[in-house]
Amino acid sequence: MAPVGTQSSSGSRNSSGKKAPKGRVPPSFNSIKSLPAGIRLMESSPAASQSSERTGHSNGGVADYGNLEGVEYVAGQGDQVNDDSPYGERGAPVSDEDSDVGSSPLPSVPSIAESKWNDTTSYAKKKNVHAWYQHPDGNWELGKIISASATESIICLPEGKVLKVQNDCLLPANPDILDGVDDLMQLSYLSEPTVLYNLRYRYDRDLIYTKAGPVLIAVNPFKKVQLYGNEYIEAYQRKSIQNPHVYAIADTALREMKRDEVNQSIIISGESGAGKTETAKIAMQYLAALGGGSGIEYEILKTNPILEAFGNAKTLRNDNSSRFGKLIEILFSETGKISGAKIQTFLLEKSRVVQCAVGERSYHIFYQLCAGAPAALREKLNLKSVEDYKYLRQSNYSITGVDDAEQFRNVMEALDVVHVSKDDQESAFAMLAAVLWLGNVSFTIIDNENHVEPVADDALLTVAKLIGCKVKELQLALSTRKMRVRNDDIVQKLKLSQAIDTRDALAKSIYSCLFDWLVEQINKSLGVGKRHTGKSISILDIYGFESFDKNSFEQFCINYANERLQQHFNRHLFKLEQEEYIQDGIDWTKVEFEDNQACLNLFEKKPLGLLSLLDEESTFPNGTDLSFANKLKQHLKSNSCFKGEREKAFTVAHYAGEVMYDTTGFLEKNRDLMHLGSVQLLSSCETFLPQKFASSMLVQSEKPVVGPLFKSGGADSQKLSVATKFKGQLFQLMQRLENTTPHFIRCIKPNNLQSPGIYEQGLVLQQLRCCGVLEVVRISRSGFPTRMTHQKFARRYGFLLLDSVATQDPLSVSVAILHQFNILPDMYQVGYTKLFFRTGQIGVLEDTRNRTFHGILRVQSCFRGYIARSFVKETRKGICTLQSFIRGEKTRKEFAVLLLRHRAAITIQKQIKGRMRRKQFLESTNATIVMQSVIRGWLVRKCSGNIGLLLNLGEKAGNESDEVLVKASYLAELQRRVLKAEASLPGKEEENEVLHQQLR
Repeated sequence: MAPVGTQSSSGSRNSSGKKAPKGRVPPSFNSIKSLPAGIRLMESSPAASQSSERTGHSNGGVADYGNLEGVEYVAGQGDQVNDDSPYGERGAPVSDEDSDVGSSPLPSVPSIAESKWNDTTSYAKKKNVHAWYQHPDGNWELGKIISASATESIICLPEGKVLKVQNDCLLPANPDILDGVDDLMQLSYLSEPTVLYNLRYRYDRDLIYTKAGPVLIAVNPFKKVQLYGNEYIEAYQRKSIQNPHVYAIADTALREMKRDEVNQSIIISGESGAGKTETAKIAMQYLAALGGGSGIEYEILKTNPILEAFGNAKTLRNDNSSRFGKLIEILFSETGKISGAKIQTFLLEKSRVVQCAVGERSYHIFYQLCAGAPAALREKLNLKSVEDYKYLRQSNYSITGVDDAEQFRNVMEALDVVHVSKDDQESAFAMLAAVLWLGNVSFTIIDNENHVEPVADDALLTVAKLIGCKVKELQLALSTRKMRVRNDDIVQKLKLSQAIDTRDALAKSIYSCLFDWLVEQINKSLGVGKRHTGKSISILDIYGFESFDKNSFEQFCINYANERLQQHFNRHLFKLEQEEYIQDGIDWTKVEFEDNQACLNLFEKKPLGLLSLLDEESTFPNGTDLSFANKLKQHLKSNSCFKGEREKAFTVAHYAGEVMYDTTGFLEKNRDLMHLGSVQLLSSCETFLPQKFASSMLVQSEKPVVGPLFKSGGADSQKLSVATKFKGQLFQLMQRLENTTPHFIRCIKPNNLQSPGIYEQGLVLQQLRCCGVLEVVRISRSGFPTRMTHQKFARRYGFLLLDSVATQDPLSVSVAILHQFNILPDMYQVGYTKLFFRTGQIGVLEDTRNRTFHGILRVQSCFRGYIARSFVKETRKGICTLQSFIRGEKTRKEFAVLLLRHRAAITIQKQIKGRMRRKQFLESTNATIVMQSVIRGWLVRKCSGNIGLLLNLGEKAGNESDEVLVKASYLAELQRRVLKAEASLPGKEEENEVLHQQLR
């Protein structure tokens, strides 16, 4: 790479070969725009060209430069894409629009009109390669080129059919290695069939998400796929998965909100049935999982069942079609946790309440209420089955696979979660029942002028009871109309058609006000406290582009909203990007793209725009749908986006395609009349909800509007038309979105049967064109999607430089960083205020920065760990010393107490043992004395008896004298022993006394 300040031989010219304007780019930047050493341009022979084309086809790393004939791209060692980069595209090939070849003379590039995608002439000359062929029905099929000439080729289709086609009819196919890439920008050949094939390839493998540059494409699988749950949320949070996903978009929005401190928005668009509502719920689940903790995230998720029940319905194209627009703004605290949310809704389709087409349903909540209401609530509201109500029995009653009773229980649970009281819930259900019973109110003719009055049957009585009014007042409101002329009120009796219109208008107004009231209650529950910091992520889920066999006022407003959103999409991804390139003075050739500004002008231009003419005709007393259609044809016939049709129809050429509108009912729906008598009826009701609805209607009617009163319709006050209010809401929405960083998700419906596994090429291609996805990829590949100011770039990556740059200016630091990391010059551009990078280039710097930060954090963690461990060690040592002193003192005190107790115990034991021994001695002495006395007594008695006997016998026999003497000697011996024992007794007593003393 040439050093800064030197000038390359090719640095004075831009990519178109023209000299760069003087004074726009400093001389020091010339070397930055020079050709790198690893890339060379060489003129080659046809054989070489063919060889290079074959090489480009056989590998997925180098793109085929079909537009640059005779030019060969040779990549140096530095031309690599970092596979580990979180910002880069894994293995992204370099396209013909990605290479900035400096000032070398290049062949002129074909204009957009000649070829939007690629020039396939040279490609068609190759043999044994695959190419895309378009059948007359518009479907593309992959064929193999058998032989080719200068203008024609012979191809073999998969079923064996051989065709001879013009080379202009063939488009090149990507190599097999690029099958199913997760980003369309990686395709070597970008064309409609290659995009369709890539999406089909991934769709068949349940990989429903694909990136198209900055846009995420989500193809509705019409079945459950294993791509969601806590495991996936944690994986995308840790960046361990890089695959395209709604989680990845939500994670990017959350990180950018924290990093840049700029509000973010996720804009979800697509046709009806493409899966926008589910995609919005998936994004909310991810944000709730990462920003949860306070419990408010659970309430936010629980708003989905409520809004779907009251705002979604079954249509011919979708079983759960949103019939209103919804913007959910999720607010975050300073710590990045969800602190609250706010919901804004747009244009609820009122006409569906009273009328729906065959094969469709009214709003889900009606069927859920009839199927799942508890017995007590059913009795209180006098509920019947679905087929008993005229509003509901116009079409289908049920949806396959959907349990309305279970859904109603989910709605009641969700209402509890968002803190709607039981009384308010019953009041809301009473309003729903009142709407259903209003449809059953019938009329009878009372005079010759066909004036009618309501029949006082069960339906009328039930309605009066539910809304809390008198039956007579309800009859007057439905059969008469009050008009205020100057200061007088005139009462006009209604005919049958007028009475039916009045009844239906009351039903639609009650339901519309109930829906707005529910949103208001939800917003109160999700209100933000002091924790709010102003940071938010908005999720826009709005109705997609619609085109039916008969398109009415609702489709007119919906498609206008989609035009405005498409303009926002174009502005951010096309217009502003290219304007920024030009303003910052980088070398850039403007890329043409389809703009829808002309169609927006058709709607919004004053005084001859569609909306202005509609409001003007709505204010005329005698205005009709036919007169409105004729006025459009008269004033707009010269507009290229408008085409008049027969009778009441006209056609608008939208960005997504032409749509024919039938003006029948346009004026009535735009006026949205609510007569004074109906408002007064609601205000006189005893229940609080009808009173609140009446006050809301009066507030809306007080808003000024230019034009006369709707006298023919019986309106009593000036009122903004529906189209004007919707336009104002749309402009406010666009203003809010302009102040955010947008992230786009384009939902695609693969088939109209809503069945899994079916992929209709024509339908998908039409939606890709409508969404502008192909244009996004084409422009993103040729542009610089990553940009950063010099100051921010230097501040973010300056510390990576080997030399000190503290005194250098941010521009010099930025250039030094680019040189140090060997980023190829054609991979970036230096502007006046910013650096512009092609896709994936910033990833090298970001990876190095992350690794460096990781190393710094590791060092810091080790040092902090050492400090913490040392502190803990010292603290523990001090604690142990203190504990030893305290424990020693405590032990010594306890030992002293224990010693005293021990001595006391010994003394007590001594006394007890002495007493016991004395007691034992006395008992032994007493026992001995008793025994001695007994023995002595016995001996005395025995001896005394023998002496008496001898004396008696001596008298009788003298010869026995010897025996008597013997007995006397025995007695003398005994006496001697007794005397001896008595003599020893004092000694024994003295000895006993000594023992007693010793014992004591």
